[in-house]
Amino acid sequence: MIRNTFSILNGIGERLEKKLWRNGILTWDDFIHAQDLNFINPNKKSLFDQHLSNARRELDYGNAPYFSATIKRREHWRLFDTFKELSACLDIETNGLMPGSGGYTTMVGIYDGFDYKCFLKDTNLTYENLEREFSRYKYLITFYGSAFDVPFLKRSMPDLKFNIPHFDICYASRRLGFRKGLKSLETELGIERHEAVRGMNGYDAVKLWEFARKGSSEALDLLTIYNKEDTVNLFKIADITYQKLRAKTGIEEYLNKHHRIP
Repeated sequence: MIRNTFSILNGIGERLEKKLWRNGILTWDDFIHAQDLNFINPNKKSLFDQHLSNARRELDYGNAPYFSATIKRREHWRLFDTFKELSACLDIETNGLMPGSGGYTTMVGIYDGFDYKCFLKDTNLTYENLEREFSRYKYLITFYGSAFDVPFLKRSMPDLKFNIPHFDICYASRRLGFRKGLKSLETELGIERHEAVRGMNGYDAVKLWEFARKGSSEALDLLTIYNKEDTVNLFKIADITYQKLRAKTGIEEYLNKHHRIP
C-alpha cells in the first residue's frame, strides 16, 4: 500500500491522491516518470519526485526509522504489509497508578506473529532486555499505545527508543467508525479469548498483580495469559484493520481499472 501512497507528500491529501489514481498514477514510479501532470505545479513536481525517489530508496533498504520520521503517524498503517514480518505487538500491564504517583510497569508482552515473550518486573523486565528485543523489529503495533503504553514505558526508561513506524489500532479503528475498547473490538471482529481470562479487564489485571506480588503463582499465570491474549490478538486485529482501511481508500478499484496487479 505504501508505494501507492502520495498523501505522504506535503500538500497532497487524500482527494488529490485519488485524482492521481484516477489518472493512472498508481505508484511512486508512475509519478516520477509522469511527464505531464497539469494539475501539479512543475516546481512542486520536481520536489515531489525527489522525495519519492528518497522514499523508494529507503524502502528498498528497509529503513523503517526513515518512515517513522517522515510520514504522519495517522498514515503509518499503510506500511503494515511492508513490515508485517518484522513487526512487534506490544501491550503492558501496570500496578494501576500513574508514573510519578507510584506507578510502574509490571509486565511487558511482545508478540512477533509467531512467538510471545513476557518481561516481568523483578525478573527479566530491564532496559537492556527491552532494548535488545525492540532492536529486532521495524514496526510497532499497539492499541492506544501511543497515548499509554509507550509514554508509560518511557517514563521509567527514558533512553528506550521507539523510532519505528507505529500502527496504533485504537486510532486507526476510529477511522472505520469504531469507538470502543480492545475487548469490544475483538468481539466485533469475532476474535475469542482464552476461557480462563474471558471477561477480565485492566482492573482485574491490577488485582492479579497484587496477588502475584504476594506469592500467588496462579495469579501470575492468569496475568500472563491475560497479557498474552491482549498482545497476540493485536496482530489479528491489525491485519483486519489494515485490509479495511486499504479497501476504504478505493485503491483496488483503480488498480483493477488500470489492469494492475495489487
